[in-house]
Amino acid sequence: MARFHEYQVVGRKLPSEQDRTPKLYRMRIFAPNDVVAKSRFWYFLAKLRKVKKTAGEIVSVNEEYRGMSRVEAVGTCYQDMAARHRSRFGNIQIIRVAEIAVADVRRQYIKQLLTPKLAFPLPHRLQRVQKANRSLYQAKRPSTFY
Repeated sequence: MARFHEYQVVGRKLPSEQDRTPKLYRMRIFAPNDVVAKSRFWYFLAKLRKVKKTAGEIVSVNEEYRGMSRVEAVGTCYQDMAARHRSRFGNIQIIRVAEIAVADVRRQYIKQLLTPKLAFPLPHRLQRVQKANRSLYQAKRPSTFY
């Protein structure tokens, strides 16, 4: 189960005498549930357009089901930022999610994973041979080197 989901939140400022049809604002928010998505929407709207939650309303909240790559990429980004920089979910603002070409990869720790036919050897594997008369326990420790 994915930790984050992609939500489309649409909201606006409440209608008033000066503005009878206020402008709608749509945001794509990555959050664990819709409550957090709505909270993040009001946080960003207050920063960008000076609209508070008390002076606005949410028109719709839709959970967008996309391919695994977008949502998992955002989840991996949050995990990576938490691991490398001790950054919390609330401190990270994802502006855009885009797929990049292999030639545009800059970081060395990602470049090493892009080689074709990449294999991870499994050293010290114990080869078990099933025999009918073999005991379950042995007197010596098994050798795992080839």
